[in-house]
Amino acid sequence: MDKTTDSVYRSPCPHFGECGGCKYLDRTYEEQLALKEEEVKDLLTEAISAGRKYVPKEEIEALYPIESWFEGIRKSPRVFGYRNKMEFSFGDSCKDGPLALGLHKKRSFYDIVTVDHCQIVDEDYRAILHATLSFFTSKDIPHYHKKSHTGVLRHLLVRKALHTGEILIDLVTTSQTAGVAEWEQVLAAFTKTLTDLPLEGRIVGILHTVNDAVADIIRDEGTTILYGQDQFTETLLGLRFRVTPFSFFQTNSFGAEVLYETAKEFLLSGNKMTDMSESKPRWKTLYDLYCGTGTITQLLSDAAEQVIGVEIVEEAVAAAKENAAMNGIENCRFLAGDVLHVLNSIPEKPDVIVLDPPRDGIHPKALPQILSYGVENILYISCKPKSFARDLPAFLGAGYRPVRAACVDEFPWTAGVELICLLSL
Repeated sequence: MDKTTDSVYRSPCPHFGECGGCKYLDRTYEEQLALKEEEVKDLLTEAISAGRKYVPKEEIEALYPIESWFEGIRKSPRVFGYRNKMEFSFGDSCKDGPLALGLHKKRSFYDIVTVDHCQIVDEDYRAILHATLSFFTSKDIPHYHKKSHTGVLRHLLVRKALHTGEILIDLVTTSQTAGVAEWEQVLAAFTKTLTDLPLEGRIVGILHTVNDAVADIIRDEGTTILYGQDQFTETLLGLRFRVTPFSFFQTNSFGAEVLYETAKEFLLSGNKMTDMSESKPRWKTLYDLYCGTGTITQLLSDAAEQVIGVEIVEEAVAAAKENAAMNGIENCRFLAGDVLHVLNSIPEKPDVIVLDPPRDGIHPKALPQILSYGVENILYISCKPKSFARDLPAFLGAGYRPVRAACVDEFPWTAGVELICLLSL
C-alpha cells in the first residue's frame, strides 16, 4: 500500500487526501503537535539568527537555547468539530459534473469536494450542507463558473457559536438570478428547508448576500435577512460577543479561550509596575492594535485604566463598541482606521502594547512607529508565525528581547497555528 493510500485509510475523514483543507489527518494528534512545535522552533531560530546584525553577540547567545523562552505548544480543548465558521463553495468536482458543495480539491482552483463528512465541524454543519446541496440540486440552479463569470450559486457561509449553540447561515449568490423562475419563492423554500432541520443548535438567522466580485472571495454587495437576525452571540471566558456574518472572530472558540488566557498570563507575568497581588489596574493605558471586534481589548480591560483598540475594518469597530456595552465594560475605546495613520491622532501614550495583526503581519511603515513608544512590554499574537519571524529582527534591533513564547493549536489537523510572544525592552 503506498503512502497516499495509507494516509487516506488511516484518517478519520473520508475526504482526506482529496480535500485541500487539512494537512495532518493521517497522523495522531500528538504527532501533529510535535510537528507544529518543531516548525515554529525552526522559524524562531532563523529569526534570532537574522537579528545578529542588530544585537551584540553576547545578547544573541543569551537567547539560546530557544527552549529557555519558548514554551512549546498548547493543545486545543477540542480537536474535532471545533470550528465555529465554515465557508463552503458551490461548484463541481469535475468539469460539467453534478453540483457540489464543500471545499476546494487539493491543489485545485476549480474543483470542489462535497465534504459532507468533514471532521473539523460538527453534525449541524454536515446536516446544513447536505440539505442545501440537495435543495439546489433539485432546483437545477447553476453554480458560478470562475472562467465564464456566469451562474448563480457561489458560497454557503455557516457560523455556529460553540458555547451558545446559535447558528447563522448566509447563502451567497451572484445577482444573475433573472433567469431563475420565481427566485423569491426559491429563497423562501430554501429557508423553510433549513428551519425544518432537526439540529442540535438553534438557527437564529438565515441571510442572502449578493456577491458579483470576480475574485473567489465572499464580498458583501448587499445582504437581506430571510429569517431571524443578522448576528449570533458567542461567549468567551465569561464575556458575550455578538458576531455578524463577515466580522472577524476566532474560528475555534475553545482554542481562543486558551489563546487569550495565555496572552493575559504572559502580559501580566512581564509587568513590573505593581505587586501582582494588588487588584488595581497594572497600567494606565494599554493599546490593542489590530483589535478586530475587541475580544482581547475587553478581556484585558481589567488590567489597565483605559484600553484603546485600533482596527481598520469599520464593521468590526462597530461590533467592538456594541460588545463592550453589552458586557458593561466602560474603559475601552475603539478607533476605526489604519494603525499607521491612527496612532498619531491618539493623545494618550501607551504603557503597554498588544499586537494581533492580520496574516501578513505589521505594515513595515507602522512597525517603527510602534517601537518608538519604547514601552516596557509588547505582546505579539500572530496567526502566521512566518510573519512574526520576519518582524522579530526589528524588535531585536530596537532593544526588545523575547522572554516568553508559546504556540496555541487553534486549528487542529491543518497547517495553521497561533504564536504568542512577550517582548520586553
